[in-house]
Amino acid sequence: MNGEERRERILSLLRSANAPRSGSDLARELGVSRQVIVQDMALLRARTDLEILSTYRGYLLRTDTASCRRVFKVRHCAADTERELQEIVDLGGRVEDVFIYHKVYGVVRGALRIASRKDIAAFLKKLEEGRSEPLMRITDDFHYHTVAADSEETLDVIEARLKETGFLAPLREYEPEDVTGR
Repeated sequence: MNGEERRERILSLLRSANAPRSGSDLARELGVSRQVIVQDMALLRARTDLEILSTYRGYLLRTDTASCRRVFKVRHCAADTERELQEIVDLGGRVEDVFIYHKVYGVVRGALRIASRKDIAAFLKKLEEGRSEPLMRITDDFHYHTVAADSEETLDVIEARLKETGFLAPLREYEPEDVTGR
């Protein structure tokens, strides 16, 4: 199979997947190295209008039908990460990413794709096993999430709940107002 055929096969596998597919699994199934898969993903992203996401669990095609998205700036300690994410998903939100705004580096972003308590548990386990620190540690616990939902009303309810819990944070004077997309 040549490269073009392999990339078409990757798209087919991602379209039919009901969960993220790891680069190692795709490589094994297609008989190539994981590095070849990484290169194929870069080519697919550059040459198609499809959005291929890299999550901590693997690759997936963005296929959600959520028509509404909002960025929330939040602040809490690491121990409250689970509670914060649960508040969002329990109200019907899907946490697409986490990012920080750093005065020197600008925006630093990581894909999450968290839509359930099961996803939250897997994410927290991955953080723990990797002995990694959350991005928010770099910015005194301030960070942002892009949250998708089926309606603006759902996003309004999520925003109100984040405010009620004390997680919602105001922009600082040095942050560009467009960092939140509002």
